[in-house]
Amino acid sequence: MKRVLFVCVENSNRSQMAQAFARTHGGDEVESFSAGSRPSGKINPKAISAMAELGYDLSAHHSKSLEEVGIGPFDAAVTMGCGDACPNVQTRIREDWQIPDPREMPPDEFRQVRDLIEQKVKALLAQL
Repeated sequence: MKRVLFVCVENSNRSQMAQAFARTHGGDEVESFSAGSRPSGKINPKAISAMAELGYDLSAHHSKSLEEVGIGPFDAAVTMGCGDACPNVQTRIREDWQIPDPREMPPDEFRQVRDLIEQKVKALLAQL
């Protein structure tokens, strides 16, 4: 079983979608986690809607901190936009994805970010 961690600032958009795609595309071979450096405490309704379009229910997720997830070890840790606040966790592979925060984007642009995250997650899982 491979363990993958996705971290962004609020844990309400990017890292939540990445975790969902890792679960979807990794199946029983991947255990995925997401966290925020400053969690918002909620999932963005736009993220819930964008993932529902693909058949994934994010409404059961919750925004959480790294302390709630634990420190690893992980096979891969991916950061997205949290800069110096991102964790130093024990991991075999560390990547920083330069993906814009879609929080305030209109639906079409939000979907483009969602689809980019899915592509990157698939490539990461293939690498593992």
